[in-house]
Amino acid sequence: MAPKAEKRLVAGKKPMAEKSPSTEKKPSKSENKLPKEGDKKSKKHKKSVETYKIYLFKVLKQVHPEMGISSNAMGIMNSFINDLFEKLASEASKLARYSKKPTITSREIQTAVRLVIPGELAKHAVSEGTKAVTKFTSA
Repeated sequence: MAPKAEKRLVAGKKPMAEKSPSTEKKPSKSENKLPKEGDKKSKKHKKSVETYKIYLFKVLKQVHPEMGISSNAMGIMNSFINDLFEKLASEASKLARYSKKPTITSREIQTAVRLVIPGELAKHAVSEGTKAVTKFTSA
């Protein structure tokens, strides 16, 4: 076995005292939290996450006022809406690119709905979308 390294004293020099955690000066908690000169007191804000949960809940209450929904089911529905939105947006983007137009209009969205959503559900979605666009433009 190799010998352990020992602290050796150099002639003419005193051994340095090792610093212990208790002897070091640490700033107190109040000193840490004080704002610097010119700085305004800033609070940490939680990053906002956008979801469709409140809108899904409103629609649920319109359709079935006495019915509730678990948070797990609400999370699944939120994921479904996000997925559907992404599919429709990418399909509308492809359609605009094919026709060499820089803008996604209601026509591209309507065509994307017909392509992405199946059958009878697409017909209802198109009619509701048309109704919403008409209401928006008249207001």
